[in-house]
Amino acid sequence: MFTLTYVYRDSTAVLGPLAAYVEPHCYDLCADHADRLTAPMGWELLRLPAEEGAEQPSTDDLEALADAVREAARPAGPSVEPVGQGTEVGRRGHLRVLRSDQPRQ
Repeated sequence: MFTLTYVYRDSTAVLGPLAAYVEPHCYDLCADHADRLTAPMGWELLRLPAEEGAEQPSTDDLEALADAVREAARPAGPSVEPVGQGTEVGRRGHLRVLRSDQPRQ
């Protein structure tokens, strides 16, 4: 796995080892796509050396990651809508228009 980063100021595309953290304008590539990568016209492609002895993730690592993603995607508990927070006065698709109830005195 490799990470592709564009340095717009220098018109350079940098392809290096897989990054350990997420950056907004970085793209992770598999080895096949990294090998076929070309830079846009007028840009330079800089290939950083791959880390020596870098191991591929084991199936246990991948399964643990998949389990963590599934767990994070599960809802925390039963979804309960607040009651008595307003009166529905309109609806469009899944959106509702609510009017606040006046507090009782």
